[in-house]
Amino acid sequence: MTELIPVFDGHNDILFRILMQPEAREAIWLTGQGKGHLDLPRMKAGGFAGGMFAIYIPSPATEDGPDIERLMDNPPYALDLPEALPLRESQSVALELAAQLIWMERVSDGAFRLCRAAGDIEAARAAGVIAGVMHMEGAEAIDPSCDALHAFHAMGLRSLGPVWSRPTAFGHGVPFAFPGSPDTGPGLTEAGRRLVAECNALRILIDLSHLNEKGFDDVARLSDAPLVATHSNAHAVTPSSRNLTDRQLDMIRESGGMVGLNFATVFLRPDGRRDPAMGWEAVLRHLDHLIGRLGEDHVGFGSDFDGATVPEGISDVAGLPRLIDALRAHGYDEALLAKLAWGNWLSVLRRTWGA
Repeated sequence: MTELIPVFDGHNDILFRILMQPEAREAIWLTGQGKGHLDLPRMKAGGFAGGMFAIYIPSPATEDGPDIERLMDNPPYALDLPEALPLRESQSVALELAAQLIWMERVSDGAFRLCRAAGDIEAARAAGVIAGVMHMEGAEAIDPSCDALHAFHAMGLRSLGPVWSRPTAFGHGVPFAFPGSPDTGPGLTEAGRRLVAECNALRILIDLSHLNEKGFDDVARLSDAPLVATHSNAHAVTPSSRNLTDRQLDMIRESGGMVGLNFATVFLRPDGRRDPAMGWEAVLRHLDHLIGRLGEDHVGFGSDFDGATVPEGISDVAGLPRLIDALRAHGYDEALLAKLAWGNWLSVLRRTWGA
């Protein structure tokens, strides 16, 4: 049997799944029972050795809202942006999710460790412990003065996206649209520019996934850190508003940053459909394009596990070895596989965090 290649993953949403089923959190995390994409047993089985765990605050459900899944099954589509969320309610939910991540460490019997530095992640891997990094997908819980940013940093926050696909005090996200462009609105607000400066000072990674093109350009102009999109794909292959144009990829390469390949079928398939019935061709086309544009030292994985429909060949975290095998069969050698799976993430985290 081929030895598992350890994988560091740029984005997952298991905290959101626990938020939706708090009474089942022990089953979700400790046993999984084969549901969802992530749990401790399947992480171990798939070689998942670490990743970014997203604090994501859902928009309120509305009875007369669009059937998003039906629309994504039948492109073209262009979904309206959800409204901005209030600060106090968002902070309450974000605190609950941060506490859930700390709980996951506490009940894991040493199998999972919350990490605050790249050295912590490497030490966890050496000890056979899964490394978790606290990430915030959308900064609704951060006040415009950024006081809460310092509080969450003290709790372990090391990566933050200024927006999900809705406006915040800091900027504007892209709507879900296929076909679509990321050039959908204005750039960062004054508070957004302050957020970039505070993240640089605290050495918090700024995630460009979900941010519109003008906001992306503002971060590139203001930030002294590598440009990183934790879970995004190539617009040239799949023209979704969520994917990155070649111009954006060039800017990421020039900054020494990286992109984590998103496993969501709507961002992989050339037809933009949600349907998981697909082979490896689209995955390989995106990776070939990303590597060709960014270089082999600036691409990794950003699965979006528990937050998206993924190809049936992957299915869940235990399917990571099948993905690695498909890349190997495509001609990627062992040195490149090790970079994609682990090395490139750890390198960019060291360049961003400094330790």
